[in-house]
Amino acid sequence: MKVSRLIITGTVALAVAGALNAMPAAADNVRPAEQSLRGLAQRHGLQIGTAVDMAALADTADPQYRATVASQFSTVTAENVMKWEVLEPTRGTYNWAPADELIAFAQRNRQSVRGHVLVWHNQLPGWLTAGVADGSISDTELRVILRDHITAVVKHFKGKIWQWDVVNEAVSDPWDSPPAIHYKGFWAQHLGDGYIADAFRWARAADAKALLFYNDYNIEVFGSGNAADDKTQFVYEMVKRLRETGVPIDGVGSQGHLGTQYGNYDTFQVSDALRRFTDLGLATAFTEVDVRSQMTAGVQAGDSNEINPRLQASAGNFGILLQACLSNRHCLSFTVWGFTDRHSWVPTWFTNPPEGLATLYDEAYQPKRALGIVKAELAFSGAPYVLPRIPQKPRR
Repeated sequence: MKVSRLIITGTVALAVAGALNAMPAAADNVRPAEQSLRGLAQRHGLQIGTAVDMAALADTADPQYRATVASQFSTVTAENVMKWEVLEPTRGTYNWAPADELIAFAQRNRQSVRGHVLVWHNQLPGWLTAGVADGSISDTELRVILRDHITAVVKHFKGKIWQWDVVNEAVSDPWDSPPAIHYKGFWAQHLGDGYIADAFRWARAADAKALLFYNDYNIEVFGSGNAADDKTQFVYEMVKRLRETGVPIDGVGSQGHLGTQYGNYDTFQVSDALRRFTDLGLATAFTEVDVRSQMTAGVQAGDSNEINPRLQASAGNFGILLQACLSNRHCLSFTVWGFTDRHSWVPTWFTNPPEGLATLYDEAYQPKRALGIVKAELAFSGAPYVLPRIPQKPRR
């Protein structure tokens, strides 16, 4: 997803800060609120991460962004600089520098890296989509181009990537047309659904040790159990077939983009979904977590009666996803899609009605209730229901 800035009025920022400062202090003898996220997660063997905006990381006028990424998180994801349009803007010419800088930053700060993303129908380079549209690139050639891109990218970063999002968002939603769940997007249209298995095989051939994930949104819980209208069931049956046919898929990433305006899930529902995927021999991860809220007139005017319930609902949703992840020893990482409202993709994408307030910190890097909840879950969870992670072995 592309990133933009959310400009909240001064009134809202002050109101949010006031609500945050009302949080009770931690007990003097146990001060988890003062510990880093990565430190609190370490005893569970859980990697806790964030998507990284490379422009913000390089901004010398905003040193707190860089300091927070380095101190709070044990894994990082490239928000945009590993996507095809950035990596290969001109056919055959790769722009490795921004992604290499993220890798170097991660190495200096002893962080793992999630690679995002090898195959997605969005943020493709113009030369590719235009060539397919005007017929100068045939479907046969397109498959070769995809193979070559996956191979080049994975080989370039070989040994430096812990988890790859190999295929992203390949499955439709019930509100799409047709409403029955189906394979969607540019790649399915031109190559059929077989490109998914191909992509995993090509990625494995290029790196035997990276963990290979399928990544999607709206798969936090199961619904009807009918793949025709239950996206999670459709994805479950898809990855089950991939495993049964020897495709080297290692995990499923649930993005975790939630909104406080919806009737969201409880921990047991999410935990049950993770268990069903891990029962297939797969690892799981939450890969893009944020919890957005509608920026009503009251919120924008700084009305604490509207702001506080949204902060509390956001905290609850972050906590539910993390509780579910902690409950499953094969849930290896929990990544937020940006950590501050200063650099959030939500306001650009969700404009009618406007939405925001989606991250753990406000625009001034002040912690929200959500950060307190996440820290508390990490600090106070333990045996017998929360045990250290079980590492995933790459599937050959």
